[in-house]
Amino acid sequence: MDLAALSLAALVLAIVISSTTSVNVGFLAISLAWIVGVYIGDMSTSEIISGFPTSLFLTLAGVTLLFTQAQVNGTLEKVAHRAVLSCRGNTGVIPIMFFFLAASLASIGPGNIAAAALLAPMAMVVAGQVGIPAFLMAIMVGNGANAGSLSPIAPTGIIVNGVMANAGLVGFEWHNYFNNLIAHTAVAFAGYFLLGGWRLFKRSSSDTPISENSTAPVTQTSSMNQASQPFEPRHVVTLGVIGALVVGVIFFKVHVGMGAFTGAVLLTMLKLADEVDAVRNMPWRVIMLVCGVTVLIGLMSRTGGLDLFTSYLARFSSQGTVTGVVAFFTGIISIYSSTSGVVLPAFLPTIPGLIEQQGGGDALAIASAMNVGGHLVDVSPLSTIGALCLASAPATEDSRALFNKLMIWGLSMSVVGGLTSWLFFGLLW
Repeated sequence: MDLAALSLAALVLAIVISSTTSVNVGFLAISLAWIVGVYIGDMSTSEIISGFPTSLFLTLAGVTLLFTQAQVNGTLEKVAHRAVLSCRGNTGVIPIMFFFLAASLASIGPGNIAAAALLAPMAMVVAGQVGIPAFLMAIMVGNGANAGSLSPIAPTGIIVNGVMANAGLVGFEWHNYFNNLIAHTAVAFAGYFLLGGWRLFKRSSSDTPISENSTAPVTQTSSMNQASQPFEPRHVVTLGVIGALVVGVIFFKVHVGMGAFTGAVLLTMLKLADEVDAVRNMPWRVIMLVCGVTVLIGLMSRTGGLDLFTSYLARFSSQGTVTGVVAFFTGIISIYSSTSGVVLPAFLPTIPGLIEQQGGGDALAIASAMNVGGHLVDVSPLSTIGALCLASAPATEDSRALFNKLMIWGLSMSVVGGLTSWLFFGLLW
C-alpha cells in the first residue's frame, strides 16, 4: 500500500475508532499522522506539526473563551430568557429564529464560519436553557450559516467566484448564492421537522424550567421574574463587547478569533468575568478533537491521499450523472476537509475537463452541484461549523452522543446532496 492510500486508511481508522470507543479522535489522528508520516513516509516531525491548524485553533479558543466568560458571568443566561420572550414563548420558533439570524449575518459579509462562531455559543446555551435538543439547534444554526456562505461579499463566495472565473465561468455570483441558499433552507427545515422539531411547537418554553446554571433548575415563576429584570452593568458591557466584535468582523474585517481574545482580555481587566473559571470551563477536548483531525488531513494533502480519492471522479461519472456524482464526492471530502480552502478550489477547476471528457454538459449546473454538495455536509463535527456547535453544547449535553449524531448527519448529507443535485441540476435544470 502506497503512502497516499495509507494516509487515507489512517483517517478511516481514526473515525471508526472514535465512533466505537472513548478515545479522542483528535489525539488519535495526531498519533497516526506522526506514525504514518515519520516512520513510513520518511517525513520530519516538523512537517507533521506544520499541519496543525493554528488559525482554526485560535478561532475556536478565542470565541469559546469570550462566550464562556459571557456564560459564567450570567450574560448568556439573561439573553436566553429574552430570546424566549422574543419568540412569544413558542419553543419551536427559537431554532427557526437562529436559522434566519445566521443566514442573514453570513450573507452580509463575515461569511458562514464567522457567523457560526458568533451565534453558535449563544444558540446552544438557549437550547440548553429551554430544553431544545442540541442536535436540532446545531442543524438550524449550521445550515443557516451555510445558507449565506456564497454571498458575493462573503469570504467563501469571493473564493468560489474567483476560482470559477479562472475556469471561465464568469457572471454567476448570484446564481451560486441563491442555489445554495435554497438548498440549505430546504434541507434544514426538512431535517428540523422530520427529526422532531414539530413537537416543540406543542409546548411553551415556560413548560421547561430555565436554569441559572448548567445544573440547578429554578421554578417557572422565578425564571420569568428574572427575564423581566433589567440587565446589570456586567451584562451590558459583555453584550457591548460581543456587539463590537460583530461590527468589527462585518465592517472592519477583524479576525473573529483574535477579536474574541481581545474582548475576553478586556472583560477580565474590567473584572466583569472570571477568566480562571472561564478557561477551566472551555471545551478543550472538543477543540483538540477538531485540530488533531486536521493534522491528519494535512498529511493526506501532502501524500496525495486527497488526490487519490478525487481521481475516481471522472471514472465513475457520466454526462447524465455527473451532477450527482460530483456533489456526493465533494460532500464526502468536505466532511473532513475545508470546503472553501481545499475542496471547491480543487474541484471547480475540473469542470471544463469533465465536460470535455464526457462530450458535453452544463458548467453552471456542475458548479452548483459542487457548491451545494460541499456545503451541505458542513454541520459535521469534523468541519469548523459543526465543531463550533459541538464546542458550544451545554455542559449537560452528552458530547460523545452529539458528536455521533452530527457525524451521521454529515455523512447522510453527502447522499442527500448527491441525490438533490442530480435531480435539480441534472434532470430538471
